[in-house]
Amino acid sequence: MDKLTKEEVLHVANLARIGVSDEEIDKYAVELKQLLDDVNKINDVKNYDEDFLIAPHDHETELRSDEEGEMLNQDDIMKNVPHHNGNFVEVPVMLNE
Repeated sequence: MDKLTKEEVLHVANLARIGVSDEEIDKYAVELKQLLDDVNKINDVKNYDEDFLIAPHDHETELRSDEEGEMLNQDDIMKNVPHHNGNFVEVPVMLNE
């Protein structure tokens, strides 16, 4: 099969919460099938296991140690906050409920 069915495309569009036209359904039926075929090529990789590395080197990451410092003064912090309400920092609403 060279493309997905209309129902499969509509299912993906519904999952993505997007509307698609009839022309887009035909277009995405082919493009999504090609994308899925490319992703499924991973199953064809030989000798793939949990130790498979993307990078060709074995590099140990060195992390800095955490050091306890002085507590910041609340008044100094609030001087740098553009909007606050009492002791609370006000931020823009990002999600609609």
